Amino acid sequence: MPRILVVDDEPEVGRSLAELFDSSNFEFAQVERGDEASAAVTRFAPDVVLLDIHLPESNGIDVLKDLRIQAPDLPIIVISGDISTDNAIEAMKGGAFEFVTKPFRLPQLMDAVRKATDPELHVTQVNAAPSTQTTDVRRIIGKSPEIVEIAKLIGQVSATDASVLILGDSGTGKELVARSIHDNSKRADKPFLSVNCAALPDTLLESELFGYEKGAFTGAYTRRPGKFEQADGGTLFLDEVADMSLITQSKVLRVLQEQTFERLGGDRTLQVNVRVIAATNRSLVQKMKDGSFRVDLFYRLKVVSMYLPPLRERRGDIPLLVDHFIHKYNLQTGKSIHGVTEDALKFLQTYPWPGNIRELENNIHNAVVMAKGDSLKPEDFPIYAESGRSAQIDYSVIQEDYVKLFAQLIEPIFDRIVQTSSSQIYAHLQAALEKTMISCALKANRSNQVKTSEMLGISRNTLRDRMQKYELV
Repeated sequence: MPRILVVDDEPEVGRSLAELFDSSNFEFAQVERGDEASAAVTRFAPDVVLLDIHLPESNGIDVLKDLRIQAPDLPIIVISGDISTDNAIEAMKGGAFEFVTKPFRLPQLMDAVRKATDPELHVTQVNAAPSTQTTDVRRIIGKSPEIVEIAKLIGQVSATDASVLILGDSGTGKELVARSIHDNSKRADKPFLSVNCAALPDTLLESELFGYEKGAFTGAYTRRPGKFEQADGGTLFLDEVADMSLITQSKVLRVLQEQTFERLGGDRTLQVNVRVIAATNRSLVQKMKDGSFRVDLFYRLKVVSMYLPPLRERRGDIPLLVDHFIHKYNLQTGKSIHGVTEDALKFLQTYPWPGNIRELENNIHNAVVMAKGDSLKPEDFPIYAESGRSAQIDYSVIQEDYVKLFAQLIEPIFDRIVQTSSSQIYAHLQAALEKTMISCALKANRSNQVKTSEMLGISRNTLRDRMQKYELV
């Protein structure tokens, strides 16, 4: 019968857990202080420990580290009523088997205990990396389940040297996550360098990454070390890695495999020790299919992958992000904005944020600089006026000129569409319009395909083909 040791200063927590789990299948014990945990582990010999992060006169993270030394193979599930990305990172970095928040989501907790007590599912934990403190500016802000999962993954991968591939739309914070992985790793006191692969032509990108010798090309008047050389011992972040040429990809692959390279124009092989974290907002699977991205490089970069959700999928984090950015730009500008009004917060939480966190931060910065009061109102945000203009459509033009109608719809937001779309804007807009038009027509005709095809002026075969294409069946 698996034994569960609960380390929590609230007796009702142990009672609740004992009720949640079938007492015929599990045996429970509880201590209420961190300094009692070690003796309890020796006495009770648990199969898994549920450890609260906030304990009287002790820190759960410190207790976690002590127990990991005492019993390296003992699974420890950290529980916390404070939903904090910092806590999640520190717990996983410290060797926790899992990080679970209160109030408990029963399926998540039971699944964690099951995995921890099942020998076939149990995986030996990695040793914790040395603890480092990240600056407030680099904190991962949020309490949503999605962002807590990202924080847990950061804590796990930071204790290793594994390459990481970060996926997500532009503006979701991919570089911030990369920096957090570096800051929480054993490389934290070494350089963290970043290269945007989409911002440089191929020849310049190669020289930026690998450096060059004097005389390697016209204008190479002196030797210059590249980013791989400069980041030796630390981390190199390759942003927009999908835009790398195949030639550059082959050279990066060699560094990942052998940690060696030559400067442009040089014949001396240089040895480095660099961790690579890559990011992209494009589909590398599609790039591999069309032959523009190497399969072997993909798997070298994707030892661990994580997906950052767009801001519209984690709206509950918007108030926290707003407070964080107001505080940040109060310090920078010397202003003393106290917060946002209720109407402003409602607007910010319903706005779609195509530019994600980067767009939110830009708007907060602008509003803090320009605001005349001590609280930010809807009209203080640039996007408020833009969204109002895009809503003021002259529907009288429908009968005379569809071009004018669509111009009114698209022109106010076209710059944002360009900024947040990686490519193929024409195809994406055309498909979106066709799908929306067919969906609206089906709704208007209560899914009657005969009437819908007549309304749209297309054949039923064409309608059925489009419905299947856009998954409207």
